[in-house]
Amino acid sequence: MQKKFALILLLLLSVTLLHAQRSGPSHAILLRGPYLQAATSTSIVIRWRTDVLTRGAVHFGKMLGQPDRNAQDSVLVTEHKIRLDGLEPATKYYYTIGSYKDSLQSGPDNYFVTLPVPGTVALYRIAAVGDCGNNSVNQRAVRDQLIHYLGDNYLNAWILLGDNAYSTGRDAEFQSNFFNIYKDNLLPKYPMYPSPGNHDYYDGDSTEEKVQHTHQVAYYQNFTMPTDGEAGGVASHNPAFYSFDLGNIHFLSLDSYGIEEDKYRIYDTLGPQAEWVKRDLEANAHKGWVIAYWHHPPYTMGSHNSDHEEELVHIRENFIRILERYGVDLIICGHSHDYERSKLIKGHYGMETTWDSTAYVINRSSGLYDGTANSCPYLKDSANGYTGTVYIVSGSAGQLGGKQTSWPHDALPYADATHGGAGMLEIQGDRLDWKWICADGQIRDHFTMLKNTSQRHQLTVKKGEAVTLTAAFPGKWKPGAATGATIEVKPSATTVYTVKDATGCVQESFEVKVVR
Repeated sequence: MQKKFALILLLLLSVTLLHAQRSGPSHAILLRGPYLQAATSTSIVIRWRTDVLTRGAVHFGKMLGQPDRNAQDSVLVTEHKIRLDGLEPATKYYYTIGSYKDSLQSGPDNYFVTLPVPGTVALYRIAAVGDCGNNSVNQRAVRDQLIHYLGDNYLNAWILLGDNAYSTGRDAEFQSNFFNIYKDNLLPKYPMYPSPGNHDYYDGDSTEEKVQHTHQVAYYQNFTMPTDGEAGGVASHNPAFYSFDLGNIHFLSLDSYGIEEDKYRIYDTLGPQAEWVKRDLEANAHKGWVIAYWHHPPYTMGSHNSDHEEELVHIRENFIRILERYGVDLIICGHSHDYERSKLIKGHYGMETTWDSTAYVINRSSGLYDGTANSCPYLKDSANGYTGTVYIVSGSAGQLGGKQTSWPHDALPYADATHGGAGMLEIQGDRLDWKWICADGQIRDHFTMLKNTSQRHQLTVKKGEAVTLTAAFPGKWKPGAATGATIEVKPSATTVYTVKDATGCVQESFEVKVVR
């Protein structure tokens, strides 16, 4: 009887093993992701993490549920990084992640849109999220309001302003305070471009100074950056700092806390990061918009004091001169857990007591462009050498609170230390709009910047051919009585069309030359 029972057990075990061999290994469990990295016009990196070693694969295509391409990695890993190449610019792709035969995640929310060809003019949306990773009610509320604001619109990218995982930047904190918070909404479908903060450099197993030199922290293990120039800009070959193009916008992501070559910080103007910044800005001087972002702000009187803290003082005294010299339009930082914003300014590198608005403000308007008094947009044109930069501190997408006795900084009059929030950039052609979206859904600050409106745009068309003229703002057109930001014309002879906005702030002109 015992022999018969043992034989039955052996047969059952054999059948079970045979079934397992035919069906392949059991499903891995998805621990993290998917999330989108190093996006370009023709490629993207999709990352995720599994609980056991598996071979990774991405199946993708332009139609939901109909993948016609795949990319695979034959190495057994838990940290999956699959690069998709040969993609079409500005194109939507659906994707499924998993192994060769098994799917870990798929569905209508697993998609991305590749970046456009660099230089392409369209409407682009970019979110700026600072000091987010603390697993707080505020962090979730800010996230939800960003998503609510987007509605059905696509977020072309989101940038991280540092301190992405509190309080020590360990991998477990990245998991609970960052990846778990954004896994069902932002991470699967919007490309993300990070920058590091001081908390990302903390590590309980090593001294802070050591990891500033070595960069051996979870931040650099968890993110993939476009360091070879594949996304535009000059190759940095360093994940601490890099650049990328999104349409007619050039972004620089910088590291304000790490140490390069054992001695150089961001503010050492002959160090590798500053030297790369000079080369990159020189090579990209003619892009439509240039925006730089990093963690430590040159001006703030929020939870940090830019007159007292070494990094902030040196960045203001030394580094931002480089960016202003090259006409950088916007600088966005975190670190202080509040919101502060300047007007269009240039040339102030001293302590707050040396601030003089008559000397350093290029445009004294609020920039709100909403019909209120003194609210015309900031103008950057060749007539004034494209000078002036708007500085923003937006470090309350998670952490919130704290201000100095002199808050707000005299150079940053638009400030809020009570509400958490994140920024939204909306850029189309020669118009840039910034909105600060708060955890309660209110937009508590915004401004508009325009470029080249004083120039006469010139176009050539054949006689009888129609052409659409697009201004940076809505207004009334002449000749004729059309209103709006665009107009279709079919001139029979060379004609100059002008559009004036309703507030009397700006006028733009287009010379349409007719040839036979």
